[in-house]
Amino acid sequence: MRSASIGRKRRSGSPDGPTSSHAGGGSRRFRQRVCSTIGRCGTHVVCACRVSVRQLALHDRPREKLRRLGPAGLGDNELLAAVLGHGSQNESALDIANRVLFHAGGVHGLTRALEGQLQGVAGVGPAMSARIMAAIELGRRTLALPDARTRLGGPRDVARYLLPRYGARSVEQFGVVQLDARQRVLLTALLSVGTLDETLAHPREVFRMATAGGAAAIVVFHNHPSGDPTPSEDDVALTARLVEAGAIMGIDVLDHMVLADACYYSFKEHGRL
Repeated sequence: MRSASIGRKRRSGSPDGPTSSHAGGGSRRFRQRVCSTIGRCGTHVVCACRVSVRQLALHDRPREKLRRLGPAGLGDNELLAAVLGHGSQNESALDIANRVLFHAGGVHGLTRALEGQLQGVAGVGPAMSARIMAAIELGRRTLALPDARTRLGGPRDVARYLLPRYGARSVEQFGVVQLDARQRVLLTALLSVGTLDETLAHPREVFRMATAGGAAAIVVFHNHPSGDPTPSEDDVALTARLVEAGAIMGIDVLDHMVLADACYYSFKEHGRL
């Protein structure tokens, strides 16, 4: 007589992951997710989990938990589930949030994700990916929002100001921080997005904006999506041109900052300005 478990097949394409047989001829589906403690310990942990949001007690569901404990009391996956708002017909928002974080490599990976990459995750469509991208950008702007009297007194101040907003980007961007005579921030603006070269970051455009804004000095910056902030030969050449143009215009170029994830390279700090 054939055992009931013989010939049992795992359903192809099941969002719940692999099926494992156990005593009694039944089965147990395991769903991979990012552990909810990731936000507290900073470690990317993938674990086997059999809990969906439908199985959680009402007070432990993400939105209810947010109201009860505040945002600091939620794990990264729970916060993301609250951003998503709802799941699909077959999955909860928490299920989808777990999968997004798994594919991104945790919250930090989300800061480098493109909208098209998010839509490649099962269960994530244009609306959900737009919510995620908007939440990430809002967080960047909140961290980077300067006090009206923010003063950038040196490279470390500049790095603390720029990294949260421009450090972890998947495409190269070039921008300018305009400063007054006391090195307080007047305006921060991007001039180009894409591959950095002399056309996209021309001194004429840099100083046209600085002159219009009444800047006494500027800090220029760009990011390296590779994660390595070491300047290229083109970066060095562009810096020299900007310093030369600044001397003619009477606007000091205080630094050229190269950003990469959570690290930076300062031309001033390395004695190259």
